[in-house]
Amino acid sequence: MSELKNLFGLTLVPAAILCGIIATTASRRLRDMFFFLFVVFTVMTQRLDVNFVSREWYRGTTRGFEFSAMDVLSLSIFFSSLLRPQPGQSRFYWPPSLGLLLLFFCYAALSVGISDPQLFGLFELSKMLRGLVVFLVAALFIRTERELRILVLALACVVCWQGMFALYQRFYVGLYRIPASLGDPNSFSMYLCMLCPVFVAAVTSDFPKLIKYLASLAMLLGGIGVILSISRTGVATLVVVMLGATLACMSLKVTPKKIGISLLVVLVTGGLFFKAWNTLETRYREATLDQEYHGKGQGRGYYLRLARAIASDRFFGVGLNNWSYWVSNDYGPRLGYHFVPYIGTERWPSDVVPPGRNIDAAQAAPAHNLGALVLGELGVPGLVLFALLWMRWFQMGMSFLWKRVSDPMHRMGVGFFFACWGIFLQSLTEWVYRQTSIFFTFNVLLGALASLYWLKRQRKRELAEEEAEWEDDSDLGLVQLDNAAPGEG
Repeated sequence: MSELKNLFGLTLVPAAILCGIIATTASRRLRDMFFFLFVVFTVMTQRLDVNFVSREWYRGTTRGFEFSAMDVLSLSIFFSSLLRPQPGQSRFYWPPSLGLLLLFFCYAALSVGISDPQLFGLFELSKMLRGLVVFLVAALFIRTERELRILVLALACVVCWQGMFALYQRFYVGLYRIPASLGDPNSFSMYLCMLCPVFVAAVTSDFPKLIKYLASLAMLLGGIGVILSISRTGVATLVVVMLGATLACMSLKVTPKKIGISLLVVLVTGGLFFKAWNTLETRYREATLDQEYHGKGQGRGYYLRLARAIASDRFFGVGLNNWSYWVSNDYGPRLGYHFVPYIGTERWPSDVVPPGRNIDAAQAAPAHNLGALVLGELGVPGLVLFALLWMRWFQMGMSFLWKRVSDPMHRMGVGFFFACWGIFLQSLTEWVYRQTSIFFTFNVLLGALASLYWLKRQRKRELAEEEAEWEDDSDLGLVQLDNAAPGEG
């Protein structure tokens, strides 16, 4: 069955990509539809993919060479944008932060080349390459407010869908912690913490009323979804990023309409928060901060201690996506966590936990801290490059904070800035930044941010050139006036 699926993927996928490129090159409306569908269905991309050379038993962040229907859509949009750009636009430009992204990708490729085993690293490297394509797709596609509206509309639709699904899972199915379509409650929480600040910016911008109403509903359902996920870090992160986005976007003028909307949101969210309080309280009482970071179990501090042990032993880390392999086989036992070791990359290891061992599963999970995971896998240079990349994204987003302009091409930059903070803060306790659905959606937001930042710089440069031309014309007029003969001029 697996071989038949792979053969099907190898034959059908290239044909689908070719047909998609031809169709979206011929029709810009179809290109818009492809982009909308890409953003909406990325949330369930893992149900629409083919996994080549699959190693489902490996507890890494990527377990095969993934290729999904989303890649067909993204490649179609990418090549059609190059072949037939929108009227008056260039075929290509260099999006801000692309250089650092390529540098980080090249370093990751070098890490795979010098590490052992290499197969798991190649899995993750292929996802990084797909993420680069998604980044470029968004950066090339979103060039005007029209495309920005399509993005916000798609994000609002998918969050409304996931929010309603979360309510169904909680109150009809009776699930304790809600995963929605992302498969894990913490993934669901991170996804919503990333997107809810975008809706704050959309609601306070000059978008059409229909988009603003839909964004308001998505913002409400997104907040409910985070509460129902019972994610401790997620709830705190959502409060921080929503408060920050609101303070950065709101006008100082108070109106009865604003007061009414605010009270409605507070009442609805507060009611759901009160209803879910018992589960939230139980979740927060499961472990204190001291137990999480200083206890002997497999809390968050355990991952930091492992990362420190790896970094002190290997300056360049154990290799991309090799955390589970090396922690299970070497560094875990060094610290007293005796996992069942992997036997190369071809054989399925035992998933039975031997009695008497202080471990949660037979093999080690990825570090539940993105910084620790990068440090352990890519070493000190990799962590430095990754930190520079995040600093660049924060710098790009921060440039939109200084003026309270309601123009969507400016205001949405504020939303994307706090979206970066949403995923960054929850990544302090999670690795699911690398989950395909979240990774692709985040790269869409980064591509959109890069486009807005580039357009802002272009407008500033054009204004400076116009001002310089005006000053030159004024100086030339004064010179002509000074040189005019008496009685002239």
